[in-house]
Amino acid sequence: MHRTTVVSALALTAALLTAASPASAGTPAASGAGTGWEPAPTAPFDAAAGARCDFPVHGEPVVDEVVRKVLATHRDGSPSEIAYRGALVIRLTNTGTGAFHEADASGSALVDYHADGSQRWHAVGPVLAGIGEDNGNLPRGEQLIDGVYTLDISATGYKTLHMIHGSTDDICARIG
Repeated sequence: MHRTTVVSALALTAALLTAASPASAGTPAASGAGTGWEPAPTAPFDAAAGARCDFPVHGEPVVDEVVRKVLATHRDGSPSEIAYRGALVIRLTNTGTGAFHEADASGSALVDYHADGSQRWHAVGPVLAGIGEDNGNLPRGEQLIDGVYTLDISATGYKTLHMIHGSTDDICARIG
């Protein structure tokens, strides 16, 4: 039963997020204007040596066309379900050496936001996830997760990947 529910949710996610994709950049549809879709920019980030990689890492979007659409809200008006889609390429740089890798994280996701602060991502395609030491069922790193999967993020930030089909790639190994 659980597998059927997850597969059905992911099929619905894929259909929702691939249908009526935004038009080319510069048009109102690309920004989500008038469609219920709105920009969802990704902030640059820094992680100290040992937090995710053995060295300090800086991440910054070089392409960020991600949009989001709120599909449901909690009683207090805060979002309980949001769909995300759009091109996202993040440059991850080893700030000690200058080595970098541009990771395509242009996956689509339907994210359930729970009242306790936890989240469940129903995702298709690549998403970048920073994993701290003993803070997930994946090894510490900047993990590029690709395929069809769910990702549970607890209220404390612990990440649990449930891979249906796909792969992971630790970007720390590419820039170390």
